[in-house]
Amino acid sequence: MKENKVENVINIIKDLNTKDKLRLGICLTTSDWANILYNKTEMYEKFDTMLKEIDEECRTTLVNFAKYKIVMFTMAKIMEMEETERNKIILYLYKSLNHKI
Repeated sequence: MKENKVENVINIIKDLNTKDKLRLGICLTTSDWANILYNKTEMYEKFDTMLKEIDEECRTTLVNFAKYKIVMFTMAKIMEMEETERNKIILYLYKSLNHKI
């Protein structure tokens, strides 16, 4: 059942556009509860730089991520997971975006 939760969130992430994947990555790497085992600062900087390259809004204003409902929904699903499951998700997200760097 636990693997099913991870697969469900990965399927949601697969359907996200690149901007929303980056927004999700930023939310995950700036959240204190996420307990990510990987270098959060490095991941955040990559996600933030990539998002600013493709999204004019991020370059010019302070973005309210709460207005992106799918990102918040995915974050809520991830919050329900255990630490190992969250780390699987962030690793998948990082790898899915890493080929675009």
